Amino acid sequence: MKLVVIGGGSSYTPELMEGVINHQKTLPITEVVLVDIEEGRRKLQINTEFAKRMVDKAGLAIAVEGTIDRRGALKGADFIITQIRVGGLDARSRDERIPLKYGMIGQETTGIGGCFKALRTIPVLLDICKDIEELCPQAWLINFTNPSGIVTEAVLKYTNVKCIGLCNCSINMQHDAANRLGVDVGQLDCRFIGLNHLSVMNHAYQDGEDRIQDILHVYNKESVVRNIEKNEEMDKVAQELGCMLSPYMQYFYMEKHMIEEEAQAVGLEGTRADQVKKVEKELFEKYSDPKLKEKPEALARRGGARYSEAAINLIDSIYNDRRDVQIVDVANHGLIPQLPDDSVIETNCVIGRDGAEPLKDNDVPASVLGLILQVKSYEMLTIEAAVSGDRNKAFLAFLNHPLVHDAVDARAALAEMLEANKEYLPKFFEE
Repeated sequence: MKLVVIGGGSSYTPELMEGVINHQKTLPITEVVLVDIEEGRRKLQINTEFAKRMVDKAGLAIAVEGTIDRRGALKGADFIITQIRVGGLDARSRDERIPLKYGMIGQETTGIGGCFKALRTIPVLLDICKDIEELCPQAWLINFTNPSGIVTEAVLKYTNVKCIGLCNCSINMQHDAANRLGVDVGQLDCRFIGLNHLSVMNHAYQDGEDRIQDILHVYNKESVVRNIEKNEEMDKVAQELGCMLSPYMQYFYMEKHMIEEEAQAVGLEGTRADQVKKVEKELFEKYSDPKLKEKPEALARRGGARYSEAAINLIDSIYNDRRDVQIVDVANHGLIPQLPDDSVIETNCVIGRDGAEPLKDNDVPASVLGLILQVKSYEMLTIEAAVSGDRNKAFLAFLNHPLVHDAVDARAALAEMLEANKEYLPKFFEE
């Protein structure tokens, strides 16, 4: 079995390789090809050598290769994971910094920063999918690239590639729920509904009893993601809304506080991207050590907890037709009747050889439905803008986002962010 990782120079790659190694008995991957672009060659080489040492220590017969020849790598692929960042951390830093000038959230996947990450990413993913359609049309694409829901929707709408979107938020929320109850996570049947980074857990069954209210009345100061410091108010908000909330929903319900917090952080220690640069510098120094043969503890500070667990479990369930339930990003197909069938949602799905089949016995709580519908309008307009290069579509995407409140500021921010991303958005600058 051949696994291709596009974005193999990512600092997350050792986490993924650990998952491949740990699942070898049920998921007999024989070949892993790490792919990156010329700018990422150095990190790709470091990760490739580190991955080989990890495999050697485990005593497994897994061939590991690193390459910048994407087309060559895709030939014969069975599974493909995409974990790319178009424009790198410098582009992310601009996404986080520029919106603050206009009194808006500056964040990697939420708000107008997330919009620009999608605008840069979607054309590249669609180009990758052209190669997949030609070279390995039966392969499964597991998209971990953020904003995962938007990117996955673009792939499903504009290509014939078999694609499932994935995020580690939901699996971390499941563990949070179990910790609050003091039970093993396997004892809970947690139900999710919504969008990527905007999903809620509205049920948590234990032996047939819904424990969601018990969970909501246990406060937890810790955030389930490292890049968002949790405000204690959010547990109260969750109680009032009647469901556990994706940590990214803090940007919507605590917007004023989050803007102030971001602006203060940028002034003191830079954007989150600037902080990640420092963490990654340390990580790749460790990865370069020929004596290092297992994932370092320092990787936990990068974020992405349980990434490999989510990704490899999904691949394992497809390959072995397990028919178990996981939370993934898939086409709606009527589950949320207020949304188009081809829009992508995040929910519980039965996973097997034919992909992901959403469970039908769930609905969106009325308390969060309006927010979800508005964000989906923004997402659909963002996809149309990314594919067409239409500035008006991008402006409409801004105006439809719940975190944009002024058309004048939106127009000015759009112009500045387009110019800052000119290198990665050629369609927007065509005559």
